[in-house]
Amino acid sequence: MLALPAALAAGASAAWAQRGCPPRDDLYCMELVATPAFPAATGIARLGWVPTPFGVAVTPEGEHLYDLTLTLDGLPDPRTLGPYFTYVAWATTPVLRPMLKLGDVRNGVARVGRVGFNKFLILVSAEPSAAVRDRSGPLVLRGASPSMRLQPHDLPILLAAAGGHAETQSRGDAAHGRKSSDGWVPPPMHPGVPMLPGLMGFRPQATPFLPDPGAAGVASPAIPHRFIRLNDGDTLRLEAGPVTRTILGRSYLMYGFNGQYPGPVVEVAQRATIVVDFVNRTALPTAVHWHGVRLDNRFDGVPHVTQEPVAPGERFVYHVHFPDAGIYWYHPHHREDIQQDLGLYGNLFVRPTDPDYFAPAHRDEILMLDDLLIGEAGLVPYGLEAATHALNGRFGNVLLVNGEPRYELEVRRGEVIRFFLTNASSTRVFNLSFPDARMKIVGSDLGNYEREEWTENVVIAPAERYIVDVRFESAGRVPLVNRVHALDKVFGNFVALVDTLGLVRVARRPARPDLSAGFDHLRENDDVAAEIARYRVHFDRPPDRELELTVRLGDIPFPIDPLVRMDSLYFHPVEWSGTMPEMNWVTTARQVRWVVRDVATGAENDAIDWRFHVGDLVRLRLRNQRHAGHAMQHPIHIHGQRFLVLSVNGVANPNRVWKDTVLLPVGVTAELLVELSNPGRWMLHCHIAEHLSAGMAMVFEVS
Repeated sequence: MLALPAALAAGASAAWAQRGCPPRDDLYCMELVATPAFPAATGIARLGWVPTPFGVAVTPEGEHLYDLTLTLDGLPDPRTLGPYFTYVAWATTPVLRPMLKLGDVRNGVARVGRVGFNKFLILVSAEPSAAVRDRSGPLVLRGASPSMRLQPHDLPILLAAAGGHAETQSRGDAAHGRKSSDGWVPPPMHPGVPMLPGLMGFRPQATPFLPDPGAAGVASPAIPHRFIRLNDGDTLRLEAGPVTRTILGRSYLMYGFNGQYPGPVVEVAQRATIVVDFVNRTALPTAVHWHGVRLDNRFDGVPHVTQEPVAPGERFVYHVHFPDAGIYWYHPHHREDIQQDLGLYGNLFVRPTDPDYFAPAHRDEILMLDDLLIGEAGLVPYGLEAATHALNGRFGNVLLVNGEPRYELEVRRGEVIRFFLTNASSTRVFNLSFPDARMKIVGSDLGNYEREEWTENVVIAPAERYIVDVRFESAGRVPLVNRVHALDKVFGNFVALVDTLGLVRVARRPARPDLSAGFDHLRENDDVAAEIARYRVHFDRPPDRELELTVRLGDIPFPIDPLVRMDSLYFHPVEWSGTMPEMNWVTTARQVRWVVRDVATGAENDAIDWRFHVGDLVRLRLRNQRHAGHAMQHPIHIHGQRFLVLSVNGVANPNRVWKDTVLLPVGVTAELLVELSNPGRWMLHCHIAEHLSAGMAMVFEVS
């Protein structure tokens, strides 16, 4: 990667700092440059955080939203330029349409509204009136969004990649996802995004792993998940073992709990305790983690932290107590990149003791979201000694709802459905919507929000849960869609992707009873607000601890290494899709080290030594390092406790909910208040399975 001369780089940094735009914030700040006729004019546009119930604010179509603030100086009196009486700010795309009027501006600071373009320009022009609809006056300032730095790679890099160390046959195998002689099934190309030919001959430095075909003789066809209602003190017998799955007409040998895919939905009452007699019938050591549940530390299911791995053929008995209402899930906490991805996961629904905890709905639907990576020769294998896909995580190319590529639901006109959503994928962030149906957000990881909010889409990161009420008001068909914009890093484009995950058929017959009045009302959850109010005195104090999230790249082969590092020119806040499947696939956890670093001591990952006491309230600052070799978003999960997201990038969170997982986009700083109520040794880690396998975890102790 080319570097600026030291003096030039220092001068550039000083200039940015003077204008209030430090280099570490360059993804959310842009300089406005004067046109030659107005050299004294200067400006900064800040891409502020948009408050949202989710980890990041995007439109239903998948474009990121920013609150725009302009700081302007040196603008002359517009009357000196001609028949002009004001300045107007505009936002537009690189092709100059549409042209979005932001409003009239002057020297000083002005909040001018929200922008939802992927690549955009900010223009400031002199105009005859603040009421103008179209730009016609002289341009004084202009600036390009940070995403405009996403440009085609330099020709030398492309040529070097094209002439890489790959044999022709290997390139052909990789391009079509066929099995090669070494047992690897390379991932297929991403639709609409080309791959550099020179990358197609590399293989991960690991042995390919898939479930032993010999197990097919004892594996039964997986059945859809079943609901199990347990009372306080009941025992659940849970067995992990091989199953056969048929997906899009092809059969695969995978894993399942109790022969189901996903595993059984376990329903219990709030404050109940159940016994889980777990047996491991897979070929790998494993354990079961009860995600989000504030249970006894001995049963948290973390190998080498709370228990030893459960060997093949062995068993472990868990006692699981459920203090909080809401939706949770269970999954392995040992090589999740293999076991969870192959189907070992299931939901836990904790029924609230308060019958009015939720607003009325006609029925509940529990949906687990996932994706699966399949080539022409079958499942793309996993790395046995080390996880593959260590850069971006393992993006699948088949999207699943409750284990199926096509979810179907039949409802009546006007029916209110409460959807409990869980993201069980390794790395994918979903942007879900029901076009033409109204939706409101009700709850998240550990219960309800302070108040309900209308929303057009739900952004859900790996391991997060969201509860939404949806009313289907008109007869017809309503799709459940995932709409995102992926990055074509070769040619510097954004690619719109729309995946239909399911279909809701709305009958003409009206639903009874009519719940429209209750649905139209946004409830204020006074009990939640009153509980959170007790912690409000801690919202504004300085952080007690600070972690930064970054990466250390090891011996990555040429030409992948320079391509990875060239990404540092621009990182999108969220990597929505795996657009560089070959480059990502061949990097393993041996070559990539994802890092959680204690800012105060410099200690990293398992070397961090944090000790607390029950009752402590810890103000935790999380900063996702923008200037890293390969920055990416991280869904950070804290075991055994709960926390409030207080602010993101300095913008206060106006509507809080208890969480156990928070999405940290690239370059973002979040402030959390962590309530330490549960003694034991607990993990904090990234929930991208491959990032966890590559080291991104720490253990803290609460005594």
